[in-house]
Amino acid sequence: MTQTENRAEFGVIIGVIGGSGFYELLSGAEHVTVETPYGDPSDTISVGTVGGRRVAFLPRHGRHHKYTPHTINYRANLWALRSLGVRRILAPCAVGSLRRDLGPGTLVIPDQLVDRTSGRVQTFYDEGAVHVSFADPYCDQGRTAVLKAAAEAGSEAHDGGTMVVVEGPRFSTRAESRWFAAAGWTLVNMTGHPEAVLARELGLCYTSVALVTDLDAGIDADDSVSQEHVFRVFAENTERLRGVILETVKLLPTERKCPCAHVLDGLHLPIVLP
Repeated sequence: MTQTENRAEFGVIIGVIGGSGFYELLSGAEHVTVETPYGDPSDTISVGTVGGRRVAFLPRHGRHHKYTPHTINYRANLWALRSLGVRRILAPCAVGSLRRDLGPGTLVIPDQLVDRTSGRVQTFYDEGAVHVSFADPYCDQGRTAVLKAAAEAGSEAHDGGTMVVVEGPRFSTRAESRWFAAAGWTLVNMTGHPEAVLARELGLCYTSVALVTDLDAGIDADDSVSQEHVFRVFAENTERLRGVILETVKLLPTERKCPCAHVLDGLHLPIVLP
């Protein structure tokens, strides 16, 4: 199905952007093609129902992992989801750990972000004065719901942590990894920015759900990070992560009582949001 003038009939309020190895979420879903002013999103969007809630799922890299972290069209992805009615986003992703106590298989719900990317388009607002608050990049309501869902699913998640987002697609050197750890940061990732800030610019709630796949290079002196290892660990935990995401969908409050919902209040936007 292709995009129409108005997709409000879907009644979608929750979006899920799947990370590496997370290419499916909903069974029996309708696949929707959405056009945006910023080009095509990573793939068609699956729209279905979970626990009576309408959900839209988009694989971040495309279903066949077509796009690398630095070539993902983040603006198109976020715009497409909002145009379907999405106002909350859950964003599962693979991360490296900068702490030995948070080993492979650990779920972490970060509360802070550091941007170490370069050259990525990270705003919708190229004209006028539109400066959104980003002191707390993740939605408190979303984080609370994920932590509760993980506990109820028997997959306790670590509450809090700083995710540093690197340009990629290469992994960090040992020196970079030690530098990140010395700064007190918790996780390393390649896709969390500009995804989070673009969601904020559209007034969306955004919650990262990070699955640790490895100890980063500078933390594990006896080994280095490999793509094969990252993909294998993520695959081993995909069903567990899927269960946490689906349970979170059911637990998210119907009403958005969080700063994310009001971040655009009083701002004069140079574009018309979908």
